[in-house]
Formats: sequence, C-alpha cells, structure tokens
Amino acid sequence: MTTLKHDWSSTPAEEDDGGSSGPPRDLKAIPLPMSLKRAVRQVQQMQVPVVSSRQSWRRKRNKSLQKLKQNARGLLDFFTLWRKSLQKIGGNFGGGVQSYFLFLRFLVVLNFVSFLLIAGFVLIPSIVFRSVGTSLVNSTGADKCMVYDPNPQGLVVFYNYFLHLLSGTGFMEYSYLFYGYYNNTKVEDSDFSYNIPLAYLFTAVFYFFFCLICLIARMGTAARVAVATGGSAVGNYSIIVFTGWDYGCQGDRATKLKQKNVHYRLQVDLEEEIRKKKTAALTLCQKIVLYSLRVIMFFVSSGLIAAAFYGIFMATNFSQSKSGEEGILGLILEYLPSIAITIGNFVVPLLCDQFALIERYTPSTTVIVALLRAVFLRLMSLAILLFTLWRQITCEGNSEGERCKLCQYNYEDYPCWETRMGQEMYKLTLFDFIINIAVLVLVEFPRRMVVDNWPSKLAQWVGRQEFVVSANVLGLVYGQTVVWTGALFCPLLPLINTINFILLFYFKKITLFSNCRPALKTFRSTTSTFFFLVVLLFGWGLATVVMVYSLAEIRPSMGCGPFRFFPNMWSIVPTSFESLSKIPQDFLFFIGSQSFSIPLFVLFCVVMWYFIALASVYGKTVALLRAQLKLEGRDKQFLVKQIENLSRIQILKHTAAAHE
Repeated sequence: MTTLKHDWSSTPAEEDDGGSSGPPRDLKAIPLPMSLKRAVRQVQQMQVPVVSSRQSWRRKRNKSLQKLKQNARGLLDFFTLWRKSLQKIGGNFGGGVQSYFLFLRFLVVLNFVSFLLIAGFVLIPSIVFRSVGTSLVNSTGADKCMVYDPNPQGLVVFYNYFLHLLSGTGFMEYSYLFYGYYNNTKVEDSDFSYNIPLAYLFTAVFYFFFCLICLIARMGTAARVAVATGGSAVGNYSIIVFTGWDYGCQGDRATKLKQKNVHYRLQVDLEEEIRKKKTAALTLCQKIVLYSLRVIMFFVSSGLIAAAFYGIFMATNFSQSKSGEEGILGLILEYLPSIAITIGNFVVPLLCDQFALIERYTPSTTVIVALLRAVFLRLMSLAILLFTLWRQITCEGNSEGERCKLCQYNYEDYPCWETRMGQEMYKLTLFDFIINIAVLVLVEFPRRMVVDNWPSKLAQWVGRQEFVVSANVLGLVYGQTVVWTGALFCPLLPLINTINFILLFYFKKITLFSNCRPALKTFRSTTSTFFFLVVLLFGWGLATVVMVYSLAEIRPSMGCGPFRFFPNMWSIVPTSFESLSKIPQDFLFFIGSQSFSIPLFVLFCVVMWYFIALASVYGKTVALLRAQLKLEGRDKQFLVKQIENLSRIQILKHTAAAHE
C-alpha cells in the first residue's frame, strides 16, 4: 500500500509562507475519500500552530478576502435573473429547452442595456433641451415638404385612443416613441455643448456595434463549450460521467433535477449515435433514394417559401394603398402585412416539419435544418416588407419621379417616412406579442384541457404538445431583428421589447410546465446554442443593411426629425467636423489617414494570424489527446482480455490438478 507523504499538520498557506520543499498541495487536489479529507481537516482545525503576528495577520487577510469573494459570488448568483427557474426547466425538460430560456434571458439583458444607452444619450437630453437651444441651419427646400402635423386638434372618439395605441398613430405618433418628435437643436454654452442630431446618429451606430460585441462574446462562450464537448457523443459522455455531476446539490429536489438533466443529456447522445449507425448501415441504393428525397423536399419547401414572399408583397402593397382608412377596418388594413407574415411563418414551417420526417436527419441536424428554413422565411419576409416600403417611399428608386421630384421622396404618402417605418416595426413587435398570448390562451390551454379530461383515442393520440425549441427560438430571432431594424426610427423599441420578452418568459414557463410534455426527440444543446447565435447574427446583418442605407442614401424627411435640413443623415458628421477647432480636426485627419490606417490594418492581420495559429495548435492538441485516450482505452481492453485469459488458464490448471 502506497503512503501519501504529506504534512497534514500544516495548511497550504503555511507551506507557501514558510518556503518548505516542493509546491504547496491543497487538500482538495489530493485524491482521497471524502471521509478521510474531513478527518484531516478536523485535525488541522484542532491544532494551534505557533505563528508570528505578521503571519497571523496575513492568514486572517487571506481568509477575509476569500470569504469576501465567496460572498460576492453568492450575491451575484442571487441577483442572476431567473436562476432557479432555469435550473428547474433544465432538470425537467433537458438542456435543449433550457437553452431557449437562456437565450431569452440574454436578449432581455441586451435590450435593457440598449435602452439605457439610448435613454442616456438621446431621450433624456431631448427632454431636457427641448425648450432650449437653437435650430440647426435651415434648408432651401420647398415649403410644402416642411409641413408635418400628425396630431391635429379636435374632439377624438374615446375608442380611437385604443386604436392609436395599437397602430402607433395619433397621440402615439407625435411622442418620443418615434423619430419625428425629436428636434434638430444644438445647445451651446461657454462650458457646454450638446448636438442632439449628432448624438442621435452616433448612439444608433454605437448601439449596433454594442450588440455585435455582445453577440460575438456570447458566441465565443458557446463555441468553447462546443469545442470542449467535441461536438460528439464520446466527448460529451466523458464530460457527463467524470465532471457532469454538481456536488453542491443540496436536498432531494435539486438532486432529482440534476439527475433528470443528466438523463436527458445521455438520451440525446444515444439517439445521435443510433441514427448515425443506421445511416452508415444503408446500402448504396438506399442512400441514393434518401438523398433524392431530400433534394425533392428542398425544392418543394423553396416553392412554399417563394409563395409566402409573394403573398407578403401583395398584402403590403394593398395595405399601403388603403392607409387612409379609419376605425376598425383601417386598423385591420394597417396590420395586414403583419397578418400575412404571421400566417406564412405558421403554415410553411408546419409543412416543412412534415417534410423533415421524410428527410430523416439526426435530431440535432433536424433542428438546424428547420431553423435554416424558418429563419430564411422570417428574415426574408421582413426584407420583403422593407423592400416594398422602400419602393413606395423612394418611388422605386427614381428621385425624379412625379411624386418624388419636389422633395426627393414620396411626400404625399409619407410626409415623415422615418416615423412610418418606425410604426411598421412597432406594429410587428406588438402583433407578435399579441399572437403569442392568443396562442397560449386560445390553443395551448384548451388543448391540454381536452387531452386531460376527454377519454378519447383521438385526444390521447394527439396528446399534450411538445415545446418545439427551433420554432420558439426563431420567434425570438425574428422579434429581435424587428427591434434592430426599427431602433433608428423608433428609439424606445428596445424598451418595449424588454417588457415583451420579460412577459414572454413567464408565459412560456407557465405553458411549459402546465401544457407541455418532455420532447420525444431531443437534441444536443451545446451545438444548438451556438447555432442560435449565428442565426441571430444574420438578423443583425439585415438590420445593419437597413440602417446604413437609411443613413447614407435616402433623403431625410424635411418636416420632422433631427436631420430635416440635411441631404442625408450622415451629412451631420462632416458638418459637425467643420465646426471643431484645429487640434481635434488634425487628430481626426490623422486617424483617417493612410499613415495610421495601414499600420493598424497590419497589426490586426498579425493578431488575427496569431489567434488562428493558436486555435490550430489547440485543435491539433485536442485531436492528439483524443487519439491518446482511444489508445489507452484499447490498451486497457487488451490488458483486461489478457487477465481474463490468464485467469481462465489458471482455473483450468487448478481444476486439472484437483481431478488428478
């Protein structure tokens, strides 16, 4: 028996201070049974070592700092949003469903921080300086283009306030919610200067960069987890078996939740491996038939998506042509594009899910394929809506057209086109939230009541619904893309979306535990979480294209907004640059010069090449370690077989000797 040579009477801190031989060994790092470690710790606490006052003070300081760190970490865990709810969801429904709620929490925090950014630099200064300051330079444009009165005085029927709240018109249109209410004022004092149009522009640009940085950081975390698991069942199985259990679980409830979570993770890996083995066992003819079916289903699903695009295009044209209608009919016509998008996003993915049964992908691949189809449908539906609005605002890109010649945009139909764009994004966000609530109240709860209380074979065959992660994640991506697209024209849209997502979390949690059953087909949450963020990055790219084009190409409305007297929104930057003193101008010129940009570009290339080489080395190291683990496993199997053979031979010898 091997004896562990360690001085149990000394703590690691004492060994470090005393400079004794060898590095200090922590009791936690020594492979001993928990009972023995507990006994050693009790012996250490019973001893009273003789130390100097300096060593005693240092030990107390280290203990205080360690306790302070633990308390701070516990405080952060306590204030972590929905921490206990997420643990409960993961234990009962697996990591796949939990990844949706983690994704939702990330978007809630992102939208709230974005609102604080917009409120601090645009909303609050606009409120404070609304009656102060001077208007920027006037324009030589036609007086007709500068007339904008969205809130005429007079008696308004009471129910019209409700209609205005849903459509963003009337009293809602002329408020801080939309672009048209913000002034083009500049406050100047001897010690203070604030340019609201410039702050509006730079806040919008920085808002997009901030969201991109948060996305990339989140993707890096998800990618590290995916690489650590190896993206395969073998690596994931090792992590679950050796490091997956949380020894901090206290109580039966927490232990059972953790057991269920581990069970679901192992179930995912087994399903993946079974499907891969079945695919590898297919004959050549069976593979040809399978791939042919996948190609046919691809063309059929593409045709359905194209039909949905055409329907959205026609609905948007019809809605905009009837924009003068009032009352309930006018509200329905205004929401017609949103209704068309919702119907297309419901019917087409439902049919594509049936096609997935024929395609026979693995569970994780099925989720990814469904997401690709649905995200293309949703994002392109939004793009079709934006393209239709662009055709009407810019007279199909012809500024010399009959309706655009005077103001360089369609003033008659869109006197403040930025506010109209904000209203469309506002209606899309609101309608998406209303649809989620309506589905919960009118579909999911009645279905659960029928299944639980109607002893029919049909009801039992239908059963409780499953929580489809791909469709729910896509709804979040779509909602966030709408917010990014409309943030330039509706600055308070991030706040509205924050409230929307907070309410959505509780509604989805209620329906998950009350109406849903655990999914029969599971998927690996590590790779899917990374893919969710990639899909969200596509939405960010679409919104960025809309913002850049709006800033640089389309003429701002002349009767509203902070950029009413500029040929385009970006023109405020060179105008403000010319008003700076010589030293800031020289500094900015130097930043934009080749002597600064070329070395910076070379430095970025070197840093990027370094990280690429580092990632390649780490990848090769991981591959070698995996190969080494496999070899060690084979060696152990060989040794076990040899031991079995030797044991069998010895048994036979003893048996023969006993017979003799």
